Amino acid sequence: MALKFIDHGTKEYNQMIDLRMQILRAPLGLTFTKEDLEQEKNDILLGCFDEEQLEGCCLLTEIEPGTVKLRQMAVLDGLQGKGIGRALMNFAENVARDAGYKKLTMHARKSALGFYEKLGYTICSDEFEEVTVPHYIMEKKLR
Repeated sequence: MALKFIDHGTKEYNQMIDLRMQILRAPLGLTFTKEDLEQEKNDILLGCFDEEQLEGCCLLTEIEPGTVKLRQMAVLDGLQGKGIGRALMNFAENVARDAGYKKLTMHARKSALGFYEKLGYTICSDEFEEVTVPHYIMEKKLR
């Protein structure tokens, strides 16, 4: 398992788009717009690879000084529960901390609350609907 940065517009980035489509978008009948992908040029793009194959990914987007938002967390079907998500989250937290961020926040799907709670994230909102799925705002202070 290799955790690494992904550069926008590369072969690895294309794998990232495909993985997110498969896990997060297609099941909801959603796609990416050109504008969605263009905005990601300013994000921190992270991936977990086995050899050249992307197995998990996420994005970090600055929402204000000191705070970064985790977005588009996805792990390949069949590999969930094998530690890839946990490793990716630890990597994302370390990257954020090293970049000077003090807080990591996210819109977490209701179905993933237990996963994030085990990693020390707390629920900071009432349930709300985003992309037709129940979500909660969760956050963690980075030390």
